[in-house]
Amino acid sequence: MIVSRTPVRLSFFGGGTDYKEYYRRKGGAVLGTTIDKYVYVSISRISPFFEYRIRVGYSKAELVNSVDDIIHPSVRECLRFKKIDGNLDIHIFADLPAKTGLGSSSAFTVGFLNALYALDGKVVSKQQLAEEAIFIEQEMIKENVGSQDQVHAAFGGMNVIRFSSSDIQVNPLIIDTEKRKLFERSIMVFFTGMTRHAHEVVKEQLEKTVSTSNDEYLREMHKMVDEAVQIYSDSSSEKFLKELGELMNKGWQLKKNLSSKITNSLIDEAYLKALNAGAYGGKLSGAGGGGFLTLLVHPDNQQKVRAALSDLLEVNLKLDNVGSSIIYIK
Repeated sequence: MIVSRTPVRLSFFGGGTDYKEYYRRKGGAVLGTTIDKYVYVSISRISPFFEYRIRVGYSKAELVNSVDDIIHPSVRECLRFKKIDGNLDIHIFADLPAKTGLGSSSAFTVGFLNALYALDGKVVSKQQLAEEAIFIEQEMIKENVGSQDQVHAAFGGMNVIRFSSSDIQVNPLIIDTEKRKLFERSIMVFFTGMTRHAHEVVKEQLEKTVSTSNDEYLREMHKMVDEAVQIYSDSSSEKFLKELGELMNKGWQLKKNLSSKITNSLIDEAYLKALNAGAYGGKLSGAGGGGFLTLLVHPDNQQKVRAALSDLLEVNLKLDNVGSSIIYIK
């Protein structure tokens, strides 16, 4: 048996510029981090005594004899990509629900590939895991997904990821230890209670990106990545949180222009309550339409924000620095 563990992520700046429809023309960049909430995948060889050759367990159980009969798109296409035709028992577990904007689908694809390679006794680079996951999701499954989630999941840590028509570069964010600790303590994440399919929410956004009508907004969001890096580097410990929060707020206002489906009245109301209670800024994670609201709040103001958003479920978290890893082999 092989068990992989792969983190989900929070994206702070540049989201939307990681879609190939944009960065292959203009280049893109994102700044984000993985957190200590994980997708787990276990794989083992199935006994020949069973009447089926592949078992896939997640919110439902699939018992099939052919890869082509698998409903779960990522499981099916990863097995096709690896040219594996069966004799597998696959189980998927997660710390947080799917379809909530934290990149859990891509975390699964990366973790499943990692486990399949481990089952073959092979170790591959984080870059290879990320690029193969991107190919599977975008070219084989044909999902409307960007390219940051797979990279975050594979590499782990807080990174600036730069996209171009020729390559993807991953650079760990350089940040003072004390600032990093304060930043980690200042992240608050609340579940809106709404789940959605990202590829449906992002359809309008991609149409506008292809037509170039979103280019002005995306160009500004791209620039914010370097502005944020400068704040992390140069601002004093007393000022950097406020400056980052204000920049996140500016990015969130821009992001809402990318599509009419990114926000709704309930999300806007919760966000305004958080700002009025002392949050510096924030954004909805992922494509929008639901999922998790990420806020930057000084520890001194967190109890007020918590009280203002008492009807939402808060997620306690820490930052992850490892990325996709194999945690069990037997």
